[in-house]
Amino acid sequence: MALNEWSETVLVGELSDEPGLTDDLQLLLQRSEGKSKDFHVILDFSSVTYLNSSNLAQILQLRKVLAASKSTLHLCGVKDGVWSILLMTGLDRLFKFTDDLPTALAAAQTGA
Repeated sequence: MALNEWSETVLVGELSDEPGLTDDLQLLLQRSEGKSKDFHVILDFSSVTYLNSSNLAQILQLRKVLAASKSTLHLCGVKDGVWSILLMTGLDRLFKFTDDLPTALAAAQTGA
């Protein structure tokens, strides 16, 4: 996974597919804990083809940690297979989605 600090308030995680996805999400969770208000994490799912229940739990835990500090989580580049999992579980209503990384960066910087 490429983990890039786009700015002082934006962290971008370019996720890999399993088996590395679990480790990627764990690293992002550790890096996001204790962040200040108005911090944004962007998860780029463009290389991810499948999510398992453990991955979903990690994403929800990351969302909870970020929400506690008034920070946001943006998901971008979600492919059809992953999107269908998010739809079936109802998680499509919990996250902010954008089509690609540049759009997610713009949304994070504008606070959208």
